[in-house]
Amino acid sequence: MGTQSLLDEITDVGRDSARGGYSRHVFAEAETELREWFAERAEGAGLEVETDRNGNLWAWWGEPDSGDAVVTGSHVDSVPGGGAFDGPLGVASALSAVGTLRERGFRPGKPLGVVVFAEEEGGRFGVPCLGSRLLTGAIDATAALRLSDTDGVTFAEASAKAGLDPGRVGADPARLGRIGRFVELHVEQGRGLVDVAEPVAVGSSVIAHGRWRFSFSGQGNHAGATLLCDRADPMLPAAHAVTAARRIAEKFPMARATVGRLVPTPGGTNVIASTVDLWLDARMPEGDVRALVAEIEAASSAAAAEEGCSLVVSEESLSGEVLFDPVLRDELSRLLGGVPALPTGAGHDAAVLADVLPSAMLYVRNPTGISHAPEEFAEPADVERGSAALADVLEYLCR
Repeated sequence: MGTQSLLDEITDVGRDSARGGYSRHVFAEAETELREWFAERAEGAGLEVETDRNGNLWAWWGEPDSGDAVVTGSHVDSVPGGGAFDGPLGVASALSAVGTLRERGFRPGKPLGVVVFAEEEGGRFGVPCLGSRLLTGAIDATAALRLSDTDGVTFAEASAKAGLDPGRVGADPARLGRIGRFVELHVEQGRGLVDVAEPVAVGSSVIAHGRWRFSFSGQGNHAGATLLCDRADPMLPAAHAVTAARRIAEKFPMARATVGRLVPTPGGTNVIASTVDLWLDARMPEGDVRALVAEIEAASSAAAAEEGCSLVVSEESLSGEVLFDPVLRDELSRLLGGVPALPTGAGHDAAVLADVLPSAMLYVRNPTGISHAPEEFAEPADVERGSAALADVLEYLCR
């Protein structure tokens, strides 16, 4: 079955009527439905499906015990109100590529796996690429289990409800040792392929990126009864932090600084907030991203002190710049006719795995250049070109 047909099967799963787009969060109803869809489709393609200790789904063509398995895949979870292609395109393309190889009569000389990683976006528990970080040991299991969603449900509780054993969550070197090479196909999150008029590219690097929580504390009070001169309103320094992030990031070459989530407590219209939490996403292609965050923190701390408030900043995740395996990158580029190699500001599970094994990315053109929003798109013809390219790559790597 073609990739577009597979995507059409899940087009109504997890639609978000309030935000637009899709909200598919790990172990919640929509994401669980997509997991079941994947397992059904994978088993229909003759693959053996299993779930690992961290909630990642695996489907195998051949017994994965030799240490040289070739694995592809992506994720099915989304950001709140995300697009239809980020994650599912890589999963559907992998399933379609397996079907293409079977139609060719190809029999892999190495085990071939398709993986669906858990909580890639961090949309529920706040840490991106959680499934692959746990697999590789890039995040402490105890810390991960303590993560909680907006309803106060911990990752440990959600994992147990999903049928996992929280006591076994964590690094899985035996499973990781089965993999020889990993390739992730993804819709491009940007305009690189539009600008070079190509449908497919390979990835060259992922810039350094991280997430920080800024917690401002003041004095909750009555909005009508409290004079302005008597206030310690944490919303003011929080607002200053939002604008400071943009202003300061502009001083660093090609830096990105974004506040996409801000939560006041108690959140009443006629109440001065007692606390305001916001989350800063900061990324830089060169230099120390912590230096950027430090300047934003200093400006925010000064604004907090001026208002009689306090600020605590905590680092929730940080990944340095990742360079994908240059040998594998160049091999795949030549195999696909000299397609370009592009950097990205978006994080991926492939970047997490790149620290421990040869990994690569394939990108499919996104004519809007928009991602993490309902306008994210890929033309059906490009979707199938990407799937065909992935099939060629898997055949080459599995010989």
